[in-house]
Amino acid sequence: MLRKPLLLVFLLLSSAFVAAVELSGDLVQGGMLVGHVNPGQQVELMGRPVRVDEAGRFVFGLGRDAPPEIKLVVKDGQKAESHSYQVKQRTYEEQRVNGVPQKTVTPPKEVLERIRREAAMVARARTADDARLDFLSGFQKPLEGPITGVYGSRRVYNGTPGRPHYGLDIAAPTGTDVFSPAPGVVKLVHQDMFYSGGTLIIDHGYGISSTFIHLSKVLVEDGQRIERGDLIARVGATGRATGPHLDWRINWFDVRLDPAVIMESFPHLKSRP
Repeated sequence: MLRKPLLLVFLLLSSAFVAAVELSGDLVQGGMLVGHVNPGQQVELMGRPVRVDEAGRFVFGLGRDAPPEIKLVVKDGQKAESHSYQVKQRTYEEQRVNGVPQKTVTPPKEVLERIRREAAMVARARTADDARLDFLSGFQKPLEGPITGVYGSRRVYNGTPGRPHYGLDIAAPTGTDVFSPAPGVVKLVHQDMFYSGGTLIIDHGYGISSTFIHLSKVLVEDGQRIERGDLIARVGATGRATGPHLDWRINWFDVRLDPAVIMESFPHLKSRP
């Protein structure tokens, strides 16, 4: 007579599902979040599947215009649990940039196919979803210098409104050494793209990548393994630029993140050893 109640209790306990989600980082537009769930669970961000490793670790990013609230859904077999998080909203200033080559503001028809081809190359490099956790080392500045451009600012080039700026601009003389901010694998090397000039993309695993543009020279090769602090390139003023500087960008796949926010989120990893 006692078997049925005991069986019912067992079924109720076995059907209970509590998803313990841990997040590290800053829940702000442009931020990167490193998370942890129980091993074997799956994660979705606003309906988008997120890679989770065997230990339950994952990472995702919040774009420039991320909404005030996001939802993570954690799945365990047929069970699912939704978690809501508030995202800090930012105000972005306008930045006027004068003196860039006019052809990079209003490109002539004969270069439009080149622009599309190069954009496709960059997009393809950022689709890499390698099962490496290099991003867990944190990110350091690729070089020292004055900050002349910030993430998210509304750009106006030679009086013409352009797209927002998605990187961190660090001014330095042409030829200044650029060091890798984190370990990774080189996914794209191009010495002269129309907008970005000398361009380098390093993949840090799980969709996180760094892009370095306006370079005078790239010193690494496609497919090369890079360690944190390795010399990878030299500063230039190639592409759409008014002077020598490094434009450093971080992505989670196609989502553009803020390098300054990411370094601030992990202060114990900010400085070059």
